[in-house]
Amino acid sequence: MRYTERLQQRITETGSRLCVGLDPRPGEGGAKEARNFLRRVIEETAPFAAAFKPNMAYFEAMGIAGIQVLEDLLSEMPDEVPVILDAKRSDIGETQKYYAQGYFGHWKVAAVTLNPFLGYDSIEPFLDWDEKGIYLLAVTSNAGSADFQRQTLADGRSVFELVTALGERAKQEGRATDVGYVVGLTNASGVLERIPDAPLLVPGLGAQGGDLASLAGAGRSAPDVINVSRGILYAGDERTFSERAKEWSDKIAAAYSGA
Repeated sequence: MRYTERLQQRITETGSRLCVGLDPRPGEGGAKEARNFLRRVIEETAPFAAAFKPNMAYFEAMGIAGIQVLEDLLSEMPDEVPVILDAKRSDIGETQKYYAQGYFGHWKVAAVTLNPFLGYDSIEPFLDWDEKGIYLLAVTSNAGSADFQRQTLADGRSVFELVTALGERAKQEGRATDVGYVVGLTNASGVLERIPDAPLLVPGLGAQGGDLASLAGAGRSAPDVINVSRGILYAGDERTFSERAKEWSDKIAAAYSGA
């Protein structure tokens, strides 16, 4: 089963497009505290999760112990929930080959985020993995996306459309790996209609202030997922992780249905 098919199946089964971001911020308890915290998050939110998205930076910040936490959690993840590793790797092809081997071959994650700005040959080592997916950074959720990604070229295209051209090339070549894009909800206005109907990973909802209304009427059929991290892990209220996940899942579903 291709990655896109697996993700669509999960969305259909749960009725949810929620991607639960796993961004641990350990206190004095360090890596042990982070492991126990995230185990609770995963257990409670799994019924509402179309995908889980661990962010490498938060685990790397804890050193070797943090990487071990990530490896342990990946081995315990529910089989039915795809894992998108948020790594944003970018390097020349030879180095990327080993990143791909580590993430897809060793950790066996379903998908990974990549920075495509070194060009097509830098993503090629990720393109021949069966049942896997990659998400290329197209329009990120930060204000600085205007510095490069949303700049207009002489031919009228935006830079992010050069990124989507890489994904279209991979599709035309019949590569084994499915290619989607990262499109930040905070900067989605005027962008979504220019993105191919491929899977989107959409950050920027919740603490970053993204507006779900921009998703309504987008007319997309691909299995897009909307990431929420702080809004579930660190909402600062008395609700459970499960209750927060259900609320976000319901809000996203309403936006996609135009309700």
